[in-house]
Amino acid sequence: MSVHVDQASLALVELGGMFFALGFLGRVAGRIGLSPIPLYLIGGLAFGRGGVIPLHQAAEFSHVASEIGVVLLLLLLGLEYTAPELVTGLRRSWMAGVLDIVLNATPGAVVALLLGWGPAGALVLAGVTYISSSGIAAKVLGDLGRLGNRETPVVLSILVFEDLAMAVYLPILTAILAGVGIWGGFEALVVALVVITLVLLAALRYGHYVSKVIYSDDREVFLLKLLGAALLVAGLASALQVSAAVGAFMLGIAISGSTAHTAAKLLEPLRDLFAAMFFVVFGLNTDPESIPPVLGWAVLLAVVTTATKVATGWWAAGHAGVRRMGRARAGAALVARGEFSIVIAGLAVAAGAVDGQLAALATTYVLLMAVLGPIAARVVEPTVRLAQRLVPAGA
Repeated sequence: MSVHVDQASLALVELGGMFFALGFLGRVAGRIGLSPIPLYLIGGLAFGRGGVIPLHQAAEFSHVASEIGVVLLLLLLGLEYTAPELVTGLRRSWMAGVLDIVLNATPGAVVALLLGWGPAGALVLAGVTYISSSGIAAKVLGDLGRLGNRETPVVLSILVFEDLAMAVYLPILTAILAGVGIWGGFEALVVALVVITLVLLAALRYGHYVSKVIYSDDREVFLLKLLGAALLVAGLASALQVSAAVGAFMLGIAISGSTAHTAAKLLEPLRDLFAAMFFVVFGLNTDPESIPPVLGWAVLLAVVTTATKVATGWWAAGHAGVRRMGRARAGAALVARGEFSIVIAGLAVAAGAVDGQLAALATTYVLLMAVLGPIAARVVEPTVRLAQRLVPAGA
């Protein structure tokens, strides 16, 4: 007896198998105390081109789901901040933020130019190596009980600065990848600055009105309005070349108070599901055979940018009057790269404006840094204590 399997059935089977595998990988990551991001990327490599089990029928849904994943990642990131917190953080951390850009964007740009990927590739890889993972950093600080430490406000201020920098960077990157040239990039910068300023002013004065429009006591209605608003704003922002991710981030900032807190709790499971799909899809689009040629460069970037992130946190915490151990903890907390780095690389790959090996290098780099970051945060204290014993302060 022959069994006929139509495309819809095969798509369901593929998606079911992929979700089950992701759940297993997420559990493994939780057991060993790591972010699930690197395991999701490995899962994508296994399911994609040149992988062990290529997926075909689920590809279309996976692509749309990954776009929703980016929107939800940035929406929830925006919900974590209020407009006053962003303004205060920007005032407090602008010097450390500028140092962060110089130290951590430069290595990526230099490597891209050495590999012959041109200005567009340099801009992309600079963003990949610059931005820390807010999600991994926040989780590590919580897991290690460091949220009340004196250096933690310094770390959070730098992360806030980086998120605001991304709100300016992403529209410029989108415009340049679209091939509009330097003038188009300048126009994108002006539009981004105007949009960010207007949104922050609106959030400061009228954020409670936005929250009132979206909020509902009915969880189903609230979820539909919230998700609908996020997708609408993201789509309009993308159409205006401002970047869907920035649109979602700005909407999150505009929602404030108890509405933001309730929205975050409501969206977290959806965020986790669709974000996992986003990382998988990025892995799907990366051929595992393209990784070995760039592995050396990824390791080099990992070593250099670990040192530069530690230096950034050390200087910023020292500037705030934090002592040696706190400075080291601040630097280690910033090491991990994750979701934003893949968002940046994903934009470049989708635009087709950069070398195909860039995706492989970004994937390998994020795999290394998403694992190295939590490890660095955990071992930094015993390492500093050992160094203090070997080299006394007065020596």
